[in-house]
Amino acid sequence: MFHHRDHQPGQGGGVASLWLAGADATPTPATERRDWRMRLKDWADDVDLVPDLGQHIGSRQWFRGLFTCVGLCAGAIALSPGFHPLPAAPEAQMDQRAFDEIRSQMITPLALGADSGRHMGPTDAVSPLGETPERPRIDLTAAVGIGDSFARALSRAGVSSNDIGAITSLVGGDVAPGALKPGTRLDIVLGRRASRSAPRPLETLAFRARLDLGVQVSRENGQLRITRIPIRVDDTPLRIRGVVGESLYRSARAAGAPPKAIQSFLRVIAQQLEIENINAGDRYDIIVAHRRAETGDEEVGDLLYAGLSRARGRDIDMLKWTTGGRTEWFEASGVGERRGVLAQPVAGRTSSSYGMRRHPILGYTRMHAGIDFAAAYGSPIYAVTDGIVVYAGRHGGHGNYVKIQHGGGIATGYAHMSRIASVPGQRVRRGQVIGYVGSTGLSTGPHLHYELYRNGVNVNPLSITFTTAAQLAGRELSAFRARLGQLKSLQAGPREAPKRTEQKTL
Repeated sequence: MFHHRDHQPGQGGGVASLWLAGADATPTPATERRDWRMRLKDWADDVDLVPDLGQHIGSRQWFRGLFTCVGLCAGAIALSPGFHPLPAAPEAQMDQRAFDEIRSQMITPLALGADSGRHMGPTDAVSPLGETPERPRIDLTAAVGIGDSFARALSRAGVSSNDIGAITSLVGGDVAPGALKPGTRLDIVLGRRASRSAPRPLETLAFRARLDLGVQVSRENGQLRITRIPIRVDDTPLRIRGVVGESLYRSARAAGAPPKAIQSFLRVIAQQLEIENINAGDRYDIIVAHRRAETGDEEVGDLLYAGLSRARGRDIDMLKWTTGGRTEWFEASGVGERRGVLAQPVAGRTSSSYGMRRHPILGYTRMHAGIDFAAAYGSPIYAVTDGIVVYAGRHGGHGNYVKIQHGGGIATGYAHMSRIASVPGQRVRRGQVIGYVGSTGLSTGPHLHYELYRNGVNVNPLSITFTTAAQLAGRELSAFRARLGQLKSLQAGPREAPKRTEQKTL
């Protein structure tokens, strides 16, 4: 850094001195170059070479900017290389043969032949076919649909009516009409037809008639013959046990119990205990009919046993038993269902009792001829005991309404349903679903209005409690207990399928 100090009077010497800290006062070439750059920078700051031509029009600064712009444009034009087309190779010429080969490799629309893939183009040596050659056989798979029949499924697959009649007569002893389950697979082979107007003859047909039987129909010497293939099946019932968690249904499903079996189990237990009283830590025991074939296929049947071991309260042991031509549930002691007991028609609390009350809609006091149960919309409504549906439909202020006659002059009514699940003349059992909770008719919210009639007159539903129960005794009681012990001795969990054996043709 330079420092200039003028001579002051009285300080000796009349000559100004120039000094550089730590160096001589004589200027160096580096100092001169630095001064030149600084002067050039100062000149550039003073002279604006690119002024705004929109301001100070006509001034020296404006003309200087105009000359700069013109000079730049002239220089750009003078230095431009010009615009001339670039030479390119001439287009290749193809002969007809090369064009046909390239076209055969294109993906063309169906209207233009849709020929693709590498192959030679057609020539005069190629002659078109007069007709498509007949396939010697057709292998296909069909399935029996929901609400379908065996004959309709065969007809849809192209089997002739004559062959369908012959097949039906052959398998009639093994397959009852409508017995094949929806989804049953039919493996079909159709042979060569004699002419294009005739249907193809059936060569072979194979399907699973039952869990324990496979059937194969084949044509031999022009005639259809049947071959029955027996399949070994294990009929040991399936036992599922576990501990109730937050929900019995979820716990049983997690253990592998089928939904249908769990629903049946809950209905049976509900006859002995309110479902709400089943607590976490209780142990459930479910035994269902079960068949497992050597092929690995399974069939789950009806519930056979329902057990509940409670941490607090009475244990429940219920076994399905047939006596006197009637199948019902019996307790371990041999006591059967309590027929006629008026069970609660819906899972809910009593919100309004029988008697005089102020109507919430009409606004005046009148007789409330039933009991109201508050329940969630869509909750199932059950028949309180066995009977016959005498009315099912719209019924004034009751909305959707069902009335059941139980015999002995006793009848029950169920009102305000969202949907009816029964029809007049239908015979219903105790605990069977007849409808679902709603709010139709004169109603302020979803609930069930339940009425009881004696000889056609409304009475308090809580005034009638009658019980009749079957009681096993003697040899039948011994057989019942032996069957109960046999089921309770089963091991819980899945079992292996029976080992395959060599199939015999009958």
